[in-house]
Amino acid sequence: MTTTVAAYAAPAAKAPLERTTIERREVGEFDVLIDIKYAGICHSDIHQAREGWGEAIFPMVPGHEIAGVVEAVGSGVTKFAVGDKVGVGCMVDSCRECENCAAGLEQYCLKGNVGTYNAVGKDGEPTYGGYAEKIVVDEAFTLRIPDGIALDEAAPLLCAGITTYSPLKHWNAGPGKKVAVVGLGGLGHMGVKLAHALGAEVTVLSQSLRKREDGLKLGADHYYATSDEATFKELAGTFDLIVSTVSAPLNLDAYLSLLKTDGAFVNVGAPEEPVALNLFSVIAGRKTLAGSGIGGIRETQEMLDFCAEHGLGAEIELIRADQINEAYERVLASDVRYRFVIDTSTI
Repeated sequence: MTTTVAAYAAPAAKAPLERTTIERREVGEFDVLIDIKYAGICHSDIHQAREGWGEAIFPMVPGHEIAGVVEAVGSGVTKFAVGDKVGVGCMVDSCRECENCAAGLEQYCLKGNVGTYNAVGKDGEPTYGGYAEKIVVDEAFTLRIPDGIALDEAAPLLCAGITTYSPLKHWNAGPGKKVAVVGLGGLGHMGVKLAHALGAEVTVLSQSLRKREDGLKLGADHYYATSDEATFKELAGTFDLIVSTVSAPLNLDAYLSLLKTDGAFVNVGAPEEPVALNLFSVIAGRKTLAGSGIGGIRETQEMLDFCAEHGLGAEIELIRADQINEAYERVLASDVRYRFVIDTSTI
C-alpha cells in the first residue's frame, strides 16, 4: 500500500513552492521507510526548481539533504532497524552493475544514478525529495547517522559535507598540504571544517572580508578577499589544491595562477553559464582543472563517521516549511550562515 504524505513542491519552473501531498511507494523487501525530521536547502534545489540546469520534472519536491528516523523496514532489510537515525543524500539508486558502481562510485554510474528528486526511478515514476514528511528508500542507498551528530546539523552533510569531503580526500588534502576553499557558503563552510580536520593548512578565498571572523572560527588559517587584485599577486603559486564551491562563473585563469606546479583546481559548484579558459593556464605548471560530484555510498558513510569522530556538523539556520520560498531568495542573496534546514514537522 502506498502512503500519502504532505510535502512542499514547485508546481512549475520558477513557481513558488507550495504545500501539497504526494504518494510514497509501498515498503518493499529491501526498503526503509524514513520519518523525515530535517531537510537541508541546497543551492542545487534552486537551480533545479527554476530549471537553471535544463529541463526538469514538475511538480518537483526538492531536497537531497535528508535526516530522519527509521519507521519501518522491509522483510529483507539487514542494515537498519526501526528507530535508527539515518540519512539520504543526492541519489537513491544506480544500476549497481557497471564498473563505477562496483568500485563504490555510484555517483558516477555509467548508466546514470537515480537522483533523490527530479529523476525517474526504475519503476518509471518520478522521484520526490526531502521536503516531505516521509520517504521510502532502498537500504543500499540509506546512510547511518552516527551518535554525536545532531540530526538537524547532520542533514546538510548528506550533500554539502560529502561534496567537499570527496575531492579533499581524492586530492590528498592533509598535513603539509596548502588548500584553498573558494566561497564561504553552504558548501564552503563545510569544506573549511573538513580540510582543517584533515590536517591541511586552509585558506578561504572570498569576494570580501565580511565573513573573515567566521572563516577563522571554522578552521581557516588565512582569509583573503578576491575582490582585491593584490590577493592574486600575493598568493601566486601557493596552493596544492583549490576547491571552488561557488555557483557563479569565475576567472579561471586568475585562480589557476594560484596553484603550485602539479596543483589542482576542482569545481564542486556548478554555474549555469559556460566559463572561458586559456589553456596555457593549465599547460604552464602541469596544473589540473577538474570537477567533482558527490561521493559514493561507502565514502558518504566514511564522511559521516569522520564528522562524528571530529565533532563536525553543519552551521545551520532552522526554518519552518512556510519559510522555504523566503529562504530561496536569501540563499541567492548569500544571506545565510550557512545552511537553511527545514523542520519537517512544520510541513
